[in-house]
Amino acid sequence: MEEKTEKQKAKEQYYFASRKIDEEAFEKERESLKEINGRKLINKWRGYFKFTGPGFILSGLTLGAATAGSAIMAGSLFGYDLLWVNPLGRIFGIIVLAAIGYQVCFTGQRPYKVVWDKLHPALAIFWGINVLFAATIFQFPQYSLGAAVAKDIFAVFNINMPTWIIVVVFLSVTSSMCWSYGTKRKSIILFEKTVMWIVWIFILALVLVIIKTGVNWGETFKGFFFFKIPHDIRGIMIILGLLGASVGVNTTFIYPYMMLARKWVKEHNGLKDFDLVFSMLIPTIIVPSLLIIAVANTLHVKGIEAKNAVDVAHTLEPIIGLTTSRIVFSLGLLGKCLATMVIEMLVCGFVLAEMLGFDPRGWKFKVTTSVANVGILGAFMPLPFWVPVATSALNLVMAPIAFIFFFILQNRKDYLGENVNKGWKGYLWNFLMLVSIFISALGTAGYIIDKLF
Repeated sequence: MEEKTEKQKAKEQYYFASRKIDEEAFEKERESLKEINGRKLINKWRGYFKFTGPGFILSGLTLGAATAGSAIMAGSLFGYDLLWVNPLGRIFGIIVLAAIGYQVCFTGQRPYKVVWDKLHPALAIFWGINVLFAATIFQFPQYSLGAAVAKDIFAVFNINMPTWIIVVVFLSVTSSMCWSYGTKRKSIILFEKTVMWIVWIFILALVLVIIKTGVNWGETFKGFFFFKIPHDIRGIMIILGLLGASVGVNTTFIYPYMMLARKWVKEHNGLKDFDLVFSMLIPTIIVPSLLIIAVANTLHVKGIEAKNAVDVAHTLEPIIGLTTSRIVFSLGLLGKCLATMVIEMLVCGFVLAEMLGFDPRGWKFKVTTSVANVGILGAFMPLPFWVPVATSALNLVMAPIAFIFFFILQNRKDYLGENVNKGWKGYLWNFLMLVSIFISALGTAGYIIDKLF
């Protein structure tokens, strides 16, 4: 009985505990970080670069079809005016993620079990079910947009590629990448680096577009720092939606498990903050901003309202050329869709592994990650209108609730012990997290009001 208790305790301490982790590599990394943490700021940042990773997974998850659609809508309707919205939402979202990461680094505990034990089992179940539904439903637009973009790329070469062939290729590539995750330490790092390159290639594609379209620097400055608010209800709803969706509930679930997979501990706390800023905050500010600018420069000035990214590629073609618009831009977008598909699969696998109580590997993990692949139907037919609306509403409702989870846990001494933030630092963290909860709740309220009325 005692032996079983010790095994259970070990399993609760670190995710992937039953895997053969390269302990020598982990200890070497840990010792390196002890030395790096003692350096001066710039040298410390240089040392952190080679250890970054989980933040790019968050970038890949949040920079999907929904973000692209919101940025295109904001740029085509309001030009440069709403450039300030996305960065503000991302910054406050990062604050909550930094708190989640802090808790993982100093406890090594799995958040689902912590919420179950420290708060209430019903809250843990509601959180898990919500994340599962969101990861599954949000896979539909990834396949829909990915297939449309791929068909458009083939059309450049006068090839009418059947949708089913594109979907089979997507399914093969994403399943292979997903199922290799966590088989060993190197596979985790390789996956993170692959997503990193996809994100930066997409940024490069957008930069090439911007170079062709040009930038109005005066309007760009005003868009970021004048905080213009549209006078019509549609514009206000776009603002609330962008703020509320800056950090989704899926992100609050998958991020700590990515950290546990890398076995990040207290020596990684400084690296965690650097990774969130460099690998998530900066890319998730750059990509939507560049997209808004590109659309504002081309569509907004002509009074054209674009519906999706394929429309944007076609509209940009006479301005920036065939190669840049429908190949470079579209390939960057396609890479982002594929990365998001893989991450949504991992989310499903992690959630069901926690809720059903099995280690995320083997055939069970492959089956549960494949739940997300019901989204392939999105390439062939649209979802009924109410399905994504209801899922988004639940997702947005759950996001501030999840933020409240971690706000409470951040102040629980029976959880963090002596690592609870005290004094001015504790007051500052609490204030910033409360503002983040308020912004998330505001976005939720805006979305629900918009759909109801």
